[in-house]
Amino acid sequence: MPTYQGGCHCGAVRYELTKAEPPVSFTDCNCSVCTKKGVLHYGSEHDEFRLLQGEDALKLYQFNTTTAKHWFCGTCGIHVYGVPRSHPHRLSVNARTLDDLHALLPSVTLTPYDGVNHPKDRQA
Repeated sequence: MPTYQGGCHCGAVRYELTKAEPPVSFTDCNCSVCTKKGVLHYGSEHDEFRLLQGEDALKLYQFNTTTAKHWFCGTCGIHVYGVPRSHPHRLSVNARTLDDLHALLPSVTLTPYDGVNHPKDRQA
């Protein structure tokens, strides 16, 4: 199974992601926070993600319904992963934090997601 590593800019936060298959798509959400952060979402199950270091460096940002959780490095400010409002039972790794992102991009499509018009009362 493919295993990917990644982390924040300063290196305080590091993670490992083990997937059954290589990625074929990253999600590009147009909501206010994803747009400003420039996140490309790579959906993950909780058991596919392993935080290797930096739990103490992580900070949590939430707003509006507080369903979504946005974890970022408190030192360099890079958004590493989160729990999306659209799928609160899953994780979303910021694909831009993958160590080998540039090698993956040629074979991955970007799938738009209309987070601006996401139903505010939707429960997964």
